[in-house]
Amino acid sequence: MSYYFAIIGTNDSPVYELEIGTYKQSGDGKPNLPADIKELEQFILNSSLDTLESLQFKSNQIYTKNLDSFYGFTIFSYLTQGNAKFMMLTDLAKNDESIRQFLIEINELYVKNLLNPFYNLNDPIKGANFDSRVRVLAKKYL
Repeated sequence: MSYYFAIIGTNDSPVYELEIGTYKQSGDGKPNLPADIKELEQFILNSSLDTLESLQFKSNQIYTKNLDSFYGFTIFSYLTQGNAKFMMLTDLAKNDESIRQFLIEINELYVKNLLNPFYNLNDPIKGANFDSRVRVLAKKYL
């Protein structure tokens, strides 16, 4: 069971990416996505952006479970108030609530990062502190 998480900026470019495995059910946190899916992760999420953007103005939901699917992999999304998108590709479909909680907590981290006066919108997030906090949240929820 693996996850590919990406924060997509307001200009539809990736701001942060993380590939991680599950910690539940005695997992070690190492990703084990198939090689053919690994090569297509960014493409799959970018193709799901069209679906998300069409739903964006039709409903008032910020969290979308089962946004799209690709060969048994499911895509979850969370739309922030500033139009950044949190996208997650996973081979799990039954872990909806924990993924939702994870994305809500990531939103808090992302807002704190936006409040940093040295951070410019849509710049890649390269801070080790942000990455370590995301990994802690992944260990907690995923």
